Amino acid sequence: MFDTLTDSFTNAIKKIRFHDDDKALAKALTELKKNLLKADVNHKVVKELIAKVQTETKANGIGKDQFLDALRKALYDLLEIGGNKGFIFAPNPPTVILMTGLQGSGKTTTTGKLALYLKNKQKKILIVAADLQRLAAVEQLRQITAQIEVELYEDESTKSPVEVVKSALAKAKDGIYDVVLIDTAGRLAIDDELMDELAEVKSASNPDEIFYVADSLTGQDAIKTATTFKEKIGIDGVILSKYDGDSKGGVALGLSSQVQVPLRFIGSGEKMEDLEVFIPERVVNRLMGFGDIEGLAEKTASVIDEKQAKKLTKKIQKGKFNFNDFLEQMESMKKMGSMSSIMGMIPGMGNMSKAIKDFDFENSSELKNIKAMVSSMTMKERENPELLNNSRKQRIAKGCGLTQTEINRMIKQFKNAGKMAKKFSGKDGMKQLQGIMGQMGGAGAIPR
Repeated sequence: MFDTLTDSFTNAIKKIRFHDDDKALAKALTELKKNLLKADVNHKVVKELIAKVQTETKANGIGKDQFLDALRKALYDLLEIGGNKGFIFAPNPPTVILMTGLQGSGKTTTTGKLALYLKNKQKKILIVAADLQRLAAVEQLRQITAQIEVELYEDESTKSPVEVVKSALAKAKDGIYDVVLIDTAGRLAIDDELMDELAEVKSASNPDEIFYVADSLTGQDAIKTATTFKEKIGIDGVILSKYDGDSKGGVALGLSSQVQVPLRFIGSGEKMEDLEVFIPERVVNRLMGFGDIEGLAEKTASVIDEKQAKKLTKKIQKGKFNFNDFLEQMESMKKMGSMSSIMGMIPGMGNMSKAIKDFDFENSSELKNIKAMVSSMTMKERENPELLNNSRKQRIAKGCGLTQTEINRMIKQFKNAGKMAKKFSGKDGMKQLQGIMGQMGGAGAIPR
């Protein structure tokens, strides 16, 4: 997600890596300024960042480590705007959130993503279809809520969003919901009619917070519109959508400081699972190439049951990991979002995320073949792969439309993976794994 920006910092550090004088610092700062401007970071933000890094580096003695520390501190100061981080629940449920944004910003899709994020935290969610201006808005929400299995409140008998919202909130209280997400109308541009309607919906819903969904593909315009919404309707946080499609990515750096509202979430992919919490210290680590282990742990915990994980570990240690276990794990991995977003959170694996940008669990031909193979097995064969002799493999190959050679190869890969997992499942294995990860982190992160 932050590849372009990370490359900018890496290129700047190369200019000062082996030198400790004013000339090297000037070259590093010039490189940093040039790359940040190319990445569509606002020129005022760049000027402020460069000045802070220069002052801090000189104060502590010019050198690579001092430059790196100054850059990290300047980035954190830039992103750390007062206000809530992530999602904050109200003291008394339901927590009511007003979702606002211009038409085409990804507001409705982002509402669904946020609902799934909260559902994975075991919360009961109600989405309210209060966008009665765009003809396809309600139908889009029907499809999204059906996909993520979250309840939708809609009312086709009225054209008043205020009536819809009032009825939905009454239902939410009676139904003991944890969160109500209200999808409001947008326009192609900000106008008085839009703001008047939002003001009425805001008054009727008395939201705990108002989120503004900004389209990162619009660049600096996203900051301008967010500022206008803040002035006219009031917003408590920004969600940056379509960030995976923004090859520059610089809008994320300057948005919080320019709008003076915290950036709360970033849409990191097309899937409903691709929504990431924006926490400044974690983002700075990723920008610097050090990954986000805490974020990855949270993401994993939201889709993998702790008891099931312990049970699976025991099976791996005993060498009893089977095809049913494999399919369960693949389904869990799909819920975590795109593979590239996961790899970007692992220290030293940022470059790897570029190589697998287009890979995803659902559409991988290799994984489709494996699922087809497993689906052609009997339950006994899935539970005990050792039963798979030649005649069984021939039957499975015919059943899934693959050759027996392909079946043999995939079964061999599965067994090798099981052996590797068993090797790393014990204490000694974990030490080896940690050592490997440490080496990977050292190779891929920005040099220290």
